[in-house]
Amino acid sequence: MLAQDFLQRIFRPAVLGLSAYKVADASNLIKLDAMENPYHWPDSVIDAWLATMRNCELNRYPDPEAQKLSAVIRSTNSIPETSGVLLGNGSDEIIQLLLMALPQNSVVLAPEPGFVMYKQVAVSLELNFLGVPLLPHSFELDLPKMLEVIRLHQPSLIFLAYPNNPTGNLFDADAIKAIIQAAPGMVIIDEAYAPFADSSYMSVVSDYPNVLVMRTVSKLGLAGLRLGYIVGHATLINELNKLRLPYNINILTQASAHFALTHPDIFAQQILNIREQRSLLLAALNALEGITAYPSAANFILFRTPANQATRVFENIKQHGVLIKNLAHAGGLLQDCLRVTIGTAAENTQFLHALKHSL
Repeated sequence: MLAQDFLQRIFRPAVLGLSAYKVADASNLIKLDAMENPYHWPDSVIDAWLATMRNCELNRYPDPEAQKLSAVIRSTNSIPETSGVLLGNGSDEIIQLLLMALPQNSVVLAPEPGFVMYKQVAVSLELNFLGVPLLPHSFELDLPKMLEVIRLHQPSLIFLAYPNNPTGNLFDADAIKAIIQAAPGMVIIDEAYAPFADSSYMSVVSDYPNVLVMRTVSKLGLAGLRLGYIVGHATLINELNKLRLPYNINILTQASAHFALTHPDIFAQQILNIREQRSLLLAALNALEGITAYPSAANFILFRTPANQATRVFENIKQHGVLIKNLAHAGGLLQDCLRVTIGTAAENTQFLHALKHSL
């Protein structure tokens, strides 16, 4: 067994103070905890995809710049030719690259609650993370407080998730504009859930040299590929690219993502189904006594249980064969809150059945 003083000699205190990101075991459960697309591809599409895999030379390194895939990402997202694009092993790698690029003791700002990896990576790199609570009930940005923190602490980087995870809402456009204009450093608009929302900042990236838009194909229906990308001013992207490890997008991911993105019809009906099920599930949740469900522009819904009952309800739902996300332990605005991913109609029905028997 390693002695504690040995660990203290070789690891930074910031690392020793962290907790590893844990993923719940979903074996034999309906998995509605991780914002995944629940739909599979038809057999005919799978056969066509497998045919493309035959051309992958596993004995060779992949294209280090993923040029074919980058070109498809540009065309399918209407990215201006003057903007730069950087691909990452999921959004997580891009978040890490962004924060690794900052000077020591830089301030990183984000609303809270938000995506946990913003804080996790910032703290691991011994950056100064500042979280500004969202407004209660509406989960909107507290603009006066955000602007005050920007003025006082001059953050090098600000994360704004759009829609926000775990609350699911789109922040007010005027508030985002005010933050962009006040920011002394980079503003990252994280659009991980763009397929399910009707709004995006991709078209205005070229208007703001300090704004970058980050996306992932995970929520679209390609979570297993671990592919994210960020778009912004070419000069910023070129600097970030210096930190990217070579060959970070493997050959199977490049080929699979290229195939999928050149066949957008694979996802079109799935996205419509998810959005329709989102509306039905939101209404069904709010019809339950003691439950408050919040409007969502993503592929999940945050809902509040009766006081001090969230963990009990979560465990009971799990006993009924459905895994969702328990957020109550985070406290604050998430006190008594659970989050459910939008599944298939059958999965959502089983979740509602489990929830009703757990209240």
